[in-house]
Amino acid sequence: MSTAIRELPIIDVAPLFTASGRSEVAEQISRACREQGFFYVVGHGIDPALVQRLEALSHEFFALDEATKLRWRMELGGRAWRGYFPLGGELTSNRPDWKEGLYLGTELDDTAPEVVANTPVHGANLFPDIVGFRETILAYMEAVTQLGHRLLEGVALSLGLDAQYFHDRYTADPLILFRLFNYPSQPVPEGLDVQWGVGEHTDYGLLTILHQDSIGGLQVRTPQGWIEATPIPGAFLCNIGDMLDRMTGGLYRSTPHRVTRNTSGSDRLSFPLFFDPNYRARVKPIKGLPAVEQQDDSAQRWDQANVHAFNGEYGDYLLNKVSKVFPQLRESVL
Repeated sequence: MSTAIRELPIIDVAPLFTASGRSEVAEQISRACREQGFFYVVGHGIDPALVQRLEALSHEFFALDEATKLRWRMELGGRAWRGYFPLGGELTSNRPDWKEGLYLGTELDDTAPEVVANTPVHGANLFPDIVGFRETILAYMEAVTQLGHRLLEGVALSLGLDAQYFHDRYTADPLILFRLFNYPSQPVPEGLDVQWGVGEHTDYGLLTILHQDSIGGLQVRTPQGWIEATPIPGAFLCNIGDMLDRMTGGLYRSTPHRVTRNTSGSDRLSFPLFFDPNYRARVKPIKGLPAVEQQDDSAQRWDQANVHAFNGEYGDYLLNKVSKVFPQLRESVL
């Protein structure tokens, strides 16, 4: 087992689905959230055949020529912020990432209250016309969303809270955003300012639950320096977002991470699902937690942002972030 795997803990979360052993899992989650902000999840119960099917269909989609993929481009998703973006079409720290992707989320039709209210990042997905793709994406999102609910119960217990603390306040109807990312193994065209597959950043919400294929490339910043988040077959990788950092007063910090450019010779897939507070939720600090000496770590953050200074609905925070990722689409959402 590599050093990187040893540095990021592996937690068997099976007891979160039962009535016994939850306190031991909660203690492991507490330690991981305080020390690394990342941990591998095994014992999650998600069918590996479902994950394999999504990988196969995603490879089929990304192998299409760009003109065909652009039939589902993000500009057609409007305020729902869904659809395909091509290589170099997403920015981190004002530089293009060397990846392409398909943005997805909870599937809502025109009668859903959030859609009727014209709420940003809510609506229908743009599903590519590949047999079985829609059904597989929806089944995967449902399975991982249910895992997210259980993981947040573990996080609540790790903080000495009731297991339903986050559900009752923020995630009875969570904001679920899901991405299919492809990192092609091909050179960057001359003159394009690309350094990374994805530049250094933190995630915005509560938890990110990531499936990555066997190629790897994700790196995590620790107090000892950058380490590889080496893929473990059958495991998901989970990390803390900015809102959990804010809620815990910095006790659990959202950890910067990045993705190297893919030079493996094969396309690399990763599937992050962002399990976030409801769009209209006002995120507040949790009372009674141990005080953290330095809450404001903005000087060490890639965007110099202080998550503890934010005051408002989660949707406000999210839109401020994503409008910088796709500046050309800002007007369709804001």
